[in-house]
Amino acid sequence: MKKNEKLYEGKAKIVYSTDDPELVIQFFKDDATAFDGIKKGQISGKGVANNLISCHLFSLLENNGIATHFIKKLSDNEMLVRRVKIIPVELVVRNVAAGSLCKRYGVPEGQVFSEPIVECYYKNDAFHDPAMNDDHIIRFNLANADELSTIKATALRINQILKEYFDSIGIILVDFKLEFGRYNDQILLADEISPDTCRFWEKGTNRKLDKDRFRFDLGEVKEAYTEMLCLMLKNRQRTK
Repeated sequence: MKKNEKLYEGKAKIVYSTDDPELVIQFFKDDATAFDGIKKGQISGKGVANNLISCHLFSLLENNGIATHFIKKLSDNEMLVRRVKIIPVELVVRNVAAGSLCKRYGVPEGQVFSEPIVECYYKNDAFHDPAMNDDHIIRFNLANADELSTIKATALRINQILKEYFDSIGIILVDFKLEFGRYNDQILLADEISPDTCRFWEKGTNRKLDKDRFRFDLGEVKEAYTEMLCLMLKNRQRTK
């Protein structure tokens, strides 16, 4: 698949057009940002890890009935995906208290919720991705009621699949961010699922294996991303 002009460059990825107007290439960068872009850096090998992890998880979800934009891996840093129109609402699913939730509500880090919490945020860098409720989303015409119901239900189904999967490889899925896009008459899971967009803790120790190691200068950032990738690849070999 030929890579043509650059369509978009974000904090972690570049999107390129292809000869097929329905398909684009996502290139994963080593760039890292945190705290709304205030902290910036580079994590060697992050792009490769995030791409390979995302390819693996999108395939897992597809095999469990979740429609995604993913077509196939093109290279270590690139995947071929359907060209969707992103719905500007980010969903965050939380199974365990961490991050901004603890700051906002005074909940102790590590508190396990009896049921997952689903939060919505306006995907807009200019306004710093503020939290939104259903009324905001519908009244601002970001998504209609049926679309919102669909993406929330899909997010919970994804959470169920991924929680079980990560539990099987010794990882707690603390929380994660999802983005969805419109493709013809479908709503597809889009973007990525990786240590950039998820919080992963090692079972038994709660050792962080995600971008929090970069956010809070915990060290061994590259090693954490690589460890997550190796755990998944090892599990894939074991289950073949």
